[in-house]
Parts: sequence; C-alpha cells; structure tokens
Amino acid sequence: MAERDPVLRRARLLTVALLVLLVLAGGRTVFSRISNARALEASVAERNKQYVRVATPKAGAAEQTVVLPGTLQGYVQAPISARASGYLKRWLVDIGSRVKQGQLLAEIETPEIDQQLSQAMAARQQAASSLELAHSTLERWAALRKRDAVSQQELDERRSADAQARANLAAADANVERLRQLESFKRVLAPFSGVITKRNVDVGDLIDAGGGAGRALFVLSQTDPLRVYVNVPQSYANLVKPGQPVAVTQTELRGESFKGEIVRTAASIDAATRTMQVEIRLPNSDGRLLPGAFVQVALALDASGALTVPTNVLLFRPEGPRVAVVGDDGRARLRAVKIGRNFGEAIEVLDGLAPNDKMVLNPPDSLNDGDAVVITQK
Repeated sequence: MAERDPVLRRARLLTVALLVLLVLAGGRTVFSRISNARALEASVAERNKQYVRVATPKAGAAEQTVVLPGTLQGYVQAPISARASGYLKRWLVDIGSRVKQGQLLAEIETPEIDQQLSQAMAARQQAASSLELAHSTLERWAALRKRDAVSQQELDERRSADAQARANLAAADANVERLRQLESFKRVLAPFSGVITKRNVDVGDLIDAGGGAGRALFVLSQTDPLRVYVNVPQSYANLVKPGQPVAVTQTELRGESFKGEIVRTAASIDAATRTMQVEIRLPNSDGRLLPGAFVQVALALDASGALTVPTNVLLFRPEGPRVAVVGDDGRARLRAVKIGRNFGEAIEVLDGLAPNDKMVLNPPDSLNDGDAVVITQK
C-alpha cells in the first residue's frame, strides 16, 4: 500500500499539469480569435472609410471675363455691279488694291447705249424744231386774232400745239439726260474707300446691267474700322451695354490684343439660340486684321455677386444637381443647389451653399447622404 501512494501522487500531478496545459492552450486560442476578430473589424472599418478632399466656395470676382468667338467683317462691304450693259473694256484694280472713294475701277464699252444717246439727241433736235415752229405760228395767229382775222378756236388750237411741242421737248430732254446718266456708268467708280477683295471679270466679258451680287465686277470692303458680331448667351445679356470696351485676339497674331468697343446690341434674345447679337467696332488703321478672320472676343462684365465653385463638386442625381458638404460630425450631407452661369472650370451657385461650407471634390457616385468621410489634404 505504501508503494502505491507515490504512484498515485505522480498520476495526480500529471493530470493536474495536463489540465493546466489544456486550459492555457484553450485560453490562448480564445484570446487569439478575439484579437483576430478585433483586427478584422478594425481593418473593415478602415477600408469602409471614405477619404475625400474638400474646398470652400469663392466669392465672385470684382469683374468677370467672357470669351466668345467672332468673325471680322468690313465695316462697309458691297459688291460693285455694273449699271450699264456692254463689254468690259479694261479693269484698273485687282484683289488687294486699296482704292479711294470715286477712283476709277473699270471701263465698259456700251455701243448700244451710245447709239441710243445719239438717237435721243436727234429726237431732241426734232422736238426743238417743232417747238420753234409751233411758237412762231402761235405768235402769228395771236396777231391775226387781234384783227379778228381768225377765230378764238383756231388760236386755242395753236396754243395747244405750242404746249404739246414744249412737253415733247421736255420729254426729249429727259430721255437724253437719262441716257447720258446711263452712259456715265461706263466708268465704274468706287463708292467708298477700301480694299478690293474680289475681281470676278476680265477684259471682253459680257456685262449685264444689274446682274446682282452673283455677277458683281468687284467686291469692295472697308477695312478701317472693322465690325465683329458675337452672340452673347442669355445669362450674360443683361450685363452687356453699348460703350463697353472689349479685347480682340487672333490665334495667328500671338501676344497681340486689339481694343474695340460695343456700339450696339440687338436688345432681344433669339428664341432659337437663346443668345443676343452684339456688334463691336474695331479700329484697324494699320491693316493688321483681315476681314473674314476668326477671332476671340473677351468681354469684361460686372460680377453678379454669387458664389462660384469648381465644376467637379457637382453630383447630378435624378432629383437635380447636388453638392456633398462635410459637416462637423464628419458625415457628408447632400445639398440641392441652384446653378447659375458656367465659366468653364468654375460655375455659379445661386442658392444652397454658404461661404464656409466644405464641399467634397470629385465625389464618388456611390456617396450617399449621411456617409462618414475623412478629410485628407492629399
């Protein structure tokens, strides 16, 4: 019996040690699982965080510039057509020629008009001779009437013949003057000073009087000053007034800016394009600018006082445009905004934002109202 006691004690000790080891191993496993669960929860929470960059609205500038496309036009531009029919005898100017008002551009041979003028002058001589005869006859019959040698009726007939002869002479004079005026159109003169931009005829061409713009001999354009027409969007129309200065630039003339002035506006909005036409007067004394060139017109307009935000803060949802604003609690709130004028990289917001609001830049489409976000400076 005494020999069995040490054996039993050792068995008990081994059993207790084994139980302790099992308890320690189980505790370690439980602790490891709890630690892993906490780490997983922390990792998931970290991944679920949305890191965003923010910006605040800016107050409108003291003035704003709107750049619009335009095309240069001669201040006066007209096709020079012939008033007399005939054949082109010669032309004295070509494209690019600068001419003065009244300068001879071309001459036309008009044989038909010349013959008509000669015939009219001969008819005028006949009318003058008839008038002279009728007048002398009237004087003789008036003297005879005083001696009662002829009746009053006969005297009245002679007076009527004299009046008719005078009318015939006046008609003949008018016809001669008309043909002389028509013959003067053989010389094609410049109606104003400018530059010849087209020449559509050559020597020997048949010229039809009143051929219209399609058969114009020349096209004459006044290049100083120039006109520029631009179409101002409806949102800026109320800010454009006659007398405002503008700056005109042309891509090919780098570094150069030309000063112009708004001279008139259409004072109405085109229902088809929702724009207002504006005419600009542009001095061009040195001839650097050419009619027909494409230019950019910068209009300096007064500010409207509205806040401006970057265009990349907008979220377009079915219910309308929204902006995500980060609150003090670190959550995003989607606010409805009213959009004004678009400046390209910035846009006006007329309602829905305050100057100190923190707006999310490039908000993801999955961002919902109340989502937690973390502001980062990256």
